[in-house]
Amino acid sequence: MMTDNKKLEAYIPYRRSDIIELCLKDGKLSREDTQTFKEFCQILSAFYHFRFHKTLEIIKENYAVFNPNTDVEPLEEPNLDQYNQMQSKVVEAFNHILERANYVRLSKSIVDKALGQKSLINLQTHVDFNDFDQFLCYYRGDTTTTTKIKKLFFWEEEKTIEMFERVVLLIKFKGKGYFRRKESNSKALDELKFTPGKMYAYFYKNIPKFDIDLLFPNIKTSMTWKDRLLFGVPAVGAAIPLILRTLPNILLLIAAILLVFNARDLIQTLNVEQDQLQDIMPVLVATLSLAIALGGFAFKQYNNYKSKKIQFQKDVTDTLFFKNLANNDSVFQRLIDIAEEEECKEIILVYYHLLTSPNPLNPEQLDAKIENWMQEKLGIGINFDINGPLNNMQEIRGKIEDNANEPEVPLLSYNQQGYCHVIPLKQARIVIDWVWDNAFQYNGKAL
Repeated sequence: MMTDNKKLEAYIPYRRSDIIELCLKDGKLSREDTQTFKEFCQILSAFYHFRFHKTLEIIKENYAVFNPNTDVEPLEEPNLDQYNQMQSKVVEAFNHILERANYVRLSKSIVDKALGQKSLINLQTHVDFNDFDQFLCYYRGDTTTTTKIKKLFFWEEEKTIEMFERVVLLIKFKGKGYFRRKESNSKALDELKFTPGKMYAYFYKNIPKFDIDLLFPNIKTSMTWKDRLLFGVPAVGAAIPLILRTLPNILLLIAAILLVFNARDLIQTLNVEQDQLQDIMPVLVATLSLAIALGGFAFKQYNNYKSKKIQFQKDVTDTLFFKNLANNDSVFQRLIDIAEEEECKEIILVYYHLLTSPNPLNPEQLDAKIENWMQEKLGIGINFDINGPLNNMQEIRGKIEDNANEPEVPLLSYNQQGYCHVIPLKQARIVIDWVWDNAFQYNGKAL
């Protein structure tokens, strides 16, 4: 599979350590500043690791009652108000980390469109969104790819499809009462592939845009009209000669039944000889022959249908199993790590370019400078999110001197002309070190 085109996004597809090394190899820092810059990045990373760990703890505390895979029991079941508050906290934290990880919110209209179109798996699908209390979907990497699809025998067709490199789903199902009212019997409720009232999180890779509906656990699949015709037409074609061959036996069987009801006039219209009806053996042979022929044909068609259904299920399984990255609570842990990396990479790039720029830069100029630098150094295009790191750097405040009367200084500020200004490297290291040292003091300071 080959990627042809990728839309620009804010995500930086390199490790934090690679970005730091790229800045150092740029040659604009002295040997002394190189070591100081490394220390600044190290403390910054530790600080953000602590911040996102707090978010993870909030999720763990509130997601436990919704986790379908949990193996622990709460001391007390939450009441309805607490239950709703816990759900809101999980959803709020989920949105927070996905935005910090530079993922893009996927509108429900795209999912609705996927239900009516197919990319790689030729299935008729239905997803009932009324089953959900909450539904959120994010993606990263909106690409166009070219792949080959197998057709008849050894013939392959080249097809261009739209692809999401990463997809994250959060689904909260309605409670058991809703599904009891919806399902016609208790057996159908037991056969659900999910637990009512629970919250499911999924993390997938390389999902065709119009196959995203296959990720939903409540999806129902069936053959398309094309497949139904391909299945039904040969069945009808095979049934016609079978019926013609067994027609005499069918007529004989009908005549025997009419004889029981003394309908001799109707028997004459069937052109069946009377002596055949007097002998029971031909009737029995005809009945057995007809049952074997029609039963064998029906069994063959049923097996064909089951084979087709198994192939459909295999297509879905291949999509879900081999492209799954994480489920439920492990999804939050993966996303926390990604968000932490993204926040640090953005701040490192902003601080480095402001530190080494010979001219003052406003936010728009800084944004363009970083994007051009990434294109020049790595050959990639990104749509850098300048506002996020600028706001974060303004919020990071600390003291340069360990003095109670010393004011806290932000990493970044603006002058009257709107140009960005960062404090010198040694002072920046001291400030972030002060923030880290005070992170564990219970002084009411919000981090």
